[in-house]
Amino acid sequence: MSFRRSASMNAGGDLSPRGLVSHRSQKKHSFTSPALSLGLQTGTEAQMNLSRITGDENDCRSGSDNLETVSGDDVDQEQNPRKKKKRYHRHTPQQIQELEALFKDCPHPDEKQRLELSKRLCLESRQVKFWFQNRRTQMKTQIERHENAILRQENDKLRADNMAIGEATRNPVCSNCGGAAMLGDISLEEQNLRIENARLKEELDRLCALAGKFLGRSTPCFAADNIDVAPPPFPRSLLELGVGSNGGFAAGLVPPELFPPTPATISPLHGGGAVAHLTSSDRSMLLELALAAMDELLTMAHMDAPLWIRSSDGSAEALNYEQYHRSVSRIAGLSPAGFVAEASRQTGMVIVNSLALVETFMDSDRWANMFSSIVAKNTTVEVICNGAGGTKNGALQLMRAELQVLSPLVAIREVNFLRFCKQQAEEGTWVVVDVSVDFIRENASSGSSCRLMPSGFVVRDMPNDYSKLVWVEHAEYDESQVHLLYRPLLRSGLAFGAGRWLATLQRRCECLAILSSASNLDESGTITASGRRSMLKLAQRMTEAFCAGVCKSSAHEWTKLESHSIGPDVHVMTRKSVGDPGEPAGVVLSTATSVPLPLISPKRLFDFLREAGLRSKWDILSNGGPMYEMAHIAKGQAAGNAVSLLRASVRIPLINQITRKQQLNPKSQIPFCNTQAVSSNQPSMLILQETCADASGAMVVYAPVDVPAMHLVMNGGDSAYVALLPSGFAILPDGGEGSLLTVGFQILVNNQPTAKLTVESVETVNSLISCTVQKIKAAVFHYGD
Repeated sequence: MSFRRSASMNAGGDLSPRGLVSHRSQKKHSFTSPALSLGLQTGTEAQMNLSRITGDENDCRSGSDNLETVSGDDVDQEQNPRKKKKRYHRHTPQQIQELEALFKDCPHPDEKQRLELSKRLCLESRQVKFWFQNRRTQMKTQIERHENAILRQENDKLRADNMAIGEATRNPVCSNCGGAAMLGDISLEEQNLRIENARLKEELDRLCALAGKFLGRSTPCFAADNIDVAPPPFPRSLLELGVGSNGGFAAGLVPPELFPPTPATISPLHGGGAVAHLTSSDRSMLLELALAAMDELLTMAHMDAPLWIRSSDGSAEALNYEQYHRSVSRIAGLSPAGFVAEASRQTGMVIVNSLALVETFMDSDRWANMFSSIVAKNTTVEVICNGAGGTKNGALQLMRAELQVLSPLVAIREVNFLRFCKQQAEEGTWVVVDVSVDFIRENASSGSSCRLMPSGFVVRDMPNDYSKLVWVEHAEYDESQVHLLYRPLLRSGLAFGAGRWLATLQRRCECLAILSSASNLDESGTITASGRRSMLKLAQRMTEAFCAGVCKSSAHEWTKLESHSIGPDVHVMTRKSVGDPGEPAGVVLSTATSVPLPLISPKRLFDFLREAGLRSKWDILSNGGPMYEMAHIAKGQAAGNAVSLLRASVRIPLINQITRKQQLNPKSQIPFCNTQAVSSNQPSMLILQETCADASGAMVVYAPVDVPAMHLVMNGGDSAYVALLPSGFAILPDGGEGSLLTVGFQILVNNQPTAKLTVESVETVNSLISCTVQKIKAAVFHYGD
């Protein structure tokens, strides 16, 4: 049979399966045989012999999903029909594997990539080109078939719903007798309510299955007659949940008995506008997001190499992003323009059991108190679920927090996030995950400058009230808001990474364990047990006030000052203190700056600054003389974690304010007060100091304190009425062998809250911080020599 005859038979109504294919499907999908492929490409069916083409049909297969690959020799045959036709090239399994691997990473290779691949696989460039064309065509066909199947299912469901609604409308039932009712007996409003009720019951059945996965157990669903019905299977992944092209999640209704409404809140889902409470649709989206985030966190916590790359010293792990995009079902879409990613994982032991740790994290106040150096401010927007069975299993909260690095050169991170807690099948194992809600905002482009990817920890109980944690931190942020000095630190994960969170938790839990011991008194033996607790509470308040004065957060009403006399890296802020018994009343000035010390390790710098005998080298309050330790309360096994009370060796006035009458010493360039006379019977000045250090950094915080007030505190008095303004230092590693030092001072410049701030006061404080930095740089290089 000639080719012309075969073509005419198909045109005239061939009954073979090939003849039933429509012209549209032939044009849209890849060709089903090389005969049709060549015929449609050249339009010269009359010049070809069908038997010759079908004889070579099996040799034209590429070996990858039955794709036909046209070689360069075939193109020459089309251009010159008289030229002898060569056999199609059959790709080897190795060639197909290489081609498929490149297709996953780059479906559209450029000419350079095709040439390189053709040389490596011993193929012609045109063969590689046509293979990728056919592979893309096949992929497009599969996607279209999948979309068509989904659309058909949705169409069938809508048709069934429409028929059910029509049937219910045509056959109304009387609510009193149960018999057929006249249309006139039921109002149109009641008919609509019944239809809506039927739809809500179907939605409730679907969400009962969702709640069962959320709580880790089966949740019964109830029909109208209170008979248990089996919940429908619920999809496991976000793809099955029906993520739309706009990135939103499938909305639904959450059972009201599981998630009761709460009073008026501010919803971050709609750009921060005031709403009565989260709607049912919002709750459903948040629940689905929390479940997906927990799946991603568990994958990242349990998977090792090649997903995580361990550092050369084995102290930290970094994320392999190439492997991450291949092996992890990422819940987020594309990163916003200008955003960069940071990810880290850390494993360690903590002196706390899993239940106590979970309770701390699900209580926003206790969580912020545990991480006061990281969490500047936090708010629980809404408690969506309190958990099941009197525990935190299944607890879900919507929260807002401001995270900080103790440096004025790093902007505060504002995040709106979900916190989800769930107990695992293994006894004593819990998971706590945080994830930003920006992924389901109505206007994602108007979100904050930081997106918190699924982050959190997996905790498992160990013997002797210890627990083992695997902590993962993953975020994307706008790097343009970060000073150049701190960009390497943030990218490495040392600033907001898992190592800092875990090290802070370890230090605080060790402190609580030591302080809970009844026999742990101060080393000097001069403070009672109640006095020790009161003194530690005062020191904690002092450290929190210092952190609040370094970074400008919404927790404190600081006003930033701009002046030509202030350096570009020096931040000066002011506020009025009125009615707070914990600090003196008046105008408070806060100044802070950060400087690099590339040749000084964080440990060496910390040991130098905490040494009482060396304070005279940089502290103006020492008046050039050494200081001695009156009391010492250990807060950890390391010698540097302690609260101390220092006394100067000479009698000097307490410098707690700078007024217009103050002058500047031309020799030392340090401000001093010449308005107070020193009496011979004046007691020595006392300084309360707290020092703490861990693997992520260190702090030295101190404040001058009134002697009578400290006597009351040491005897167990209330420390809330001790007025103080803290100063101190924050030390961070620079990623190498050096340190990043932040210096901060808070000073009362006028004891009248209504007083105007003078230029002289600002310049004096600016000189104070500059001089202190210079003295530290000069002295620390010789420390330990």
